[in-house]
Amino acid sequence: MKKTYITTMPNHIGAFLKASECFAKLGINITRVSYNKAIDSHTLFIDAEGSEEQLMKADDELLKIGYLQTDKNDNSIVLIEFMLKDKPGSVTEVLKLILEYQLNISYISSQENGLDYQAFKMGLFVDDTDKLNEFLKKAQEICPVRVLDYNHSERVFDNSIFYQSFVSGLMELTDLPEEKRDTLLVNSNLVMQMLDEKGLSPFKTFESISRFAELLSLCRGEAFIPRITKHTISENTEIISIEPPCGSNTIIIKSAGEVLFVDSGYALYKDEMLKLFHELVPGFDEIKKRIFITHADVDHSGLLPLFDEVLASRLTKECFDLEYNDQNGYREQNPLHKPYVNICKALTYYQPPKPQNVIALWDSKGEQSEPLEQVGILNVGEMHFEVYQGKGGHLPGETVIIDYEHHVVFTGDIYVNIHGMTREQTEYNKYAPVLMTSVDTDPKLCAAERAAVLQRLGAGEWKIFGSHGSVKEYSLTLNI
Repeated sequence: MKKTYITTMPNHIGAFLKASECFAKLGINITRVSYNKAIDSHTLFIDAEGSEEQLMKADDELLKIGYLQTDKNDNSIVLIEFMLKDKPGSVTEVLKLILEYQLNISYISSQENGLDYQAFKMGLFVDDTDKLNEFLKKAQEICPVRVLDYNHSERVFDNSIFYQSFVSGLMELTDLPEEKRDTLLVNSNLVMQMLDEKGLSPFKTFESISRFAELLSLCRGEAFIPRITKHTISENTEIISIEPPCGSNTIIIKSAGEVLFVDSGYALYKDEMLKLFHELVPGFDEIKKRIFITHADVDHSGLLPLFDEVLASRLTKECFDLEYNDQNGYREQNPLHKPYVNICKALTYYQPPKPQNVIALWDSKGEQSEPLEQVGILNVGEMHFEVYQGKGGHLPGETVIIDYEHHVVFTGDIYVNIHGMTREQTEYNKYAPVLMTSVDTDPKLCAAERAAVLQRLGAGEWKIFGSHGSVKEYSLTLNI
């Protein structure tokens, strides 16, 4: 059994040794440690492996030595903003008051901004609420004061001013419930440690996570304005492409009285997308809701619980089944991708579809030898698609569908129209390659799959619908 401890360590010599001895005497193996004083002088992340009984004893021991906090402990970090006049010595009176009340400073941040006042932020370690209130009253006599964050956690992490403030900011952006805090704490640390070992500045990592979360939050509600294009394929067939600023495109195929969706974007935009579905598909509530999913990435699969049938390859269904049973899906099985994916799932309210709603229609015959292999067919009204499965360059189970009669192809993330993205889409797509090191499981194999897709297309004018960016008008002439 494995468990991640987010411990609050005293900032003195031998602190980690004391924690290590606690685990050693219980026969528990430490599998990962992460601590960076420059980021947070108190928080130590420890991954430990042992039996359930051993880990429960470790909980008690760490609690006894003060490395785990409880709701009975009133210690907390209060982040306060002092609006000081921008002149020499303006902070001195505040510092004298802090000394008078014997408050410990754990964090300071201030920068001149060209205005008459400077926002001077301080994290103060507080063990007495009454003393804090008295201090704030006195401080108000010196300058305007604002409490930004009173981090009074129910469980553990009171002394971690950076991590707690950082994660609180993420949660506020997308209105996350408190139970998501641990997931964001652990995985933010994991991705920082992974990228730090590859030479990326820790603060660059946190900046990327923060900006990614901010972009997700900026286009909600009335600000959700996707690019919508309609494509007439024949007298009886229309394809509608919905391109949100963040997440995958969603396609609606309407052909000869049938409706099929392709991919579904983030769960975060459920209400916004449902509103669009009702506008674009008359009688949406009454129809049988079917969707084809190109692959099991979180940014493609957020709305799958809304659908009656999810059509997928066998491997894609297996991935969803793993997630439904609280096991690692394909992305999480890759250590480089797992932290980002878990952050993404938390920020976007992801829930996997119920296993009984996912129908595995296609499977490759044994071990796949070619980058792209035909596995079946898919009919929608008058459209007749050949279904091809990729070898897993982007993600195992990925599929491409091609209609040779109407010259239409849906490529998922194997082929995307990079040059056809909006400014917002381009900005959003910058962060996954950084935080995952690569969006592909095997970049070279994905490139081979991309080439194989184009090789499958015959002569003529094609419409290529990738999962990000606009439709690609592709012309192919055969030289004889």
